[in-house]
Amino acid sequence: MSKLTVNELPVKIAQSLLEIEAVALRPNDPFTWTSGIKSPIYCDNRLTMTYPEIRDLVAEGFASIIREQYPDAEVIAGTSTAGIPHAAWVAQKLNLPMAYIRDKAKGHGKQNQIEGRVLPGQKVVVIEDLISTGGSSLKAALAVREAGAEVAAVLAIFTYEFDSAAAAFASEQVPLTTLSNYSALIQTAVQMGKVAESDVAALQSWRNDPQSFGK
Repeated sequence: MSKLTVNELPVKIAQSLLEIEAVALRPNDPFTWTSGIKSPIYCDNRLTMTYPEIRDLVAEGFASIIREQYPDAEVIAGTSTAGIPHAAWVAQKLNLPMAYIRDKAKGHGKQNQIEGRVLPGQKVVVIEDLISTGGSSLKAALAVREAGAEVAAVLAIFTYEFDSAAAAFASEQVPLTTLSNYSALIQTAVQMGKVAESDVAALQSWRNDPQSFGK
């Protein structure tokens, strides 16, 4: 696989997610999330694990960002559970220690929330698969801080680009970088014939106001 620049990643990752149907777009027949929100998009980035070339593209994308933007990173930590395999592949590429972060501390044994070794003062990059509201990713990042380490950044495969998520990361002063995003996905989906140009306005309206979509 030829190397891609960081700037080329959003479109290439979007293409890959659409090709394997890790992302599906249904602007005229929206999905219903557990929260009750109507959504024109369904995202299951776990499917990337099934395709060696795509999972390597994702891992190399993360590794490239870390090499360029966070060269002082000392540990790669995956969020449980979807971020774990990607963190392992990235850590292997960079020859760095790897850990993972549970949603909450175990109720037995050492009651760890972070599995693996993260030492106070170490610079940690947290790997996530998807940014929606950002709540679970920030919870993982704050667990790293509570362990006395420094969160260099949260990296994710994809983001819906909700303003509320961006504000939450900014509030906690946690840098966020994603391989691809909702805007790139819509443009790529039109080019690939996955959605019509006439659907773009509705798709954009959902990102701006998801609560009102489909009403």
